[in-house]
Amino acid sequence: MSNQHASAEQALGTAGIVKRGADAAESRSANRIWWDADADDYHDTHGEFLGAADFVWCPEGVREEEVRFLGEIAGQSILEVGAGSAPCARWLKANKANVVALDISEGMLRHARENNAKTGIDVPLVQASADQLPFTSDSFDAACSAFGAVPFVANVQEVFSEVARVLRPGGSWVFAVNHPMRWIFPDDPGPLGLTVTQSYFDRTPYVEVDGEGHATYVEHHRTLGDYVRALTNTGFVLEDLVEPEWPKGHTRNWGQWSPLRGKLFPGTAIFRTRLTS
Repeated sequence: MSNQHASAEQALGTAGIVKRGADAAESRSANRIWWDADADDYHDTHGEFLGAADFVWCPEGVREEEVRFLGEIAGQSILEVGAGSAPCARWLKANKANVVALDISEGMLRHARENNAKTGIDVPLVQASADQLPFTSDSFDAACSAFGAVPFVANVQEVFSEVARVLRPGGSWVFAVNHPMRWIFPDDPGPLGLTVTQSYFDRTPYVEVDGEGHATYVEHHRTLGDYVRALTNTGFVLEDLVEPEWPKGHTRNWGQWSPLRGKLFPGTAIFRTRLTS
């Protein structure tokens, strides 16, 4: 827990951190209430950096406008998974894609509706969990997620299976997550965040709980190998794994991301995959 999220922790009665299992239902419930409680503070802190209609992949500032990980998007039907307030989806729509933005949190979608109105870019918004996509099969040409949903579900292979189901053959699935090696360090942007404190191979979820032991936040760790196996098991081919370097002159801290840590080891992993035909 940190001062950055103090208001959400207070609202939810967060009392401590435990390392224990958390199944799919508990993970969904905890992260729905967490992001509802933290949505306002999150946007107060990060909204200017993310923009209302910009596609920023990660705290390192990688932008889809520059890298084109999704390729040619005009006329494509694209699903954003874990969209938050949907700035990425709005950028996609402004660049002539047909987009649907999905998130589990009503609090985040409230900000999405506000930004739809503010920008005049009206992206369809759906509230659902990434491991229970409410779409018919073969609905989309591509799917993407910029730090949304993937680390917060209990079974990542179920997410990939759902994405594979709703994609058309040959569709791309590109997602950014915390780089798995970050799991071994404390969540600290300063010198304390440079010392290994736990095993890379310990996949026990990180769980914050209230005074009665109910989960108020859950995050799941996977190794790079876990991600690759889950992708290949669900029909995806890994085309690239991007580990962005910290840009020169980029001084902004974002939670655990900082120039100090960024110059030594990666903070983000971006998986570029394609569904086999």
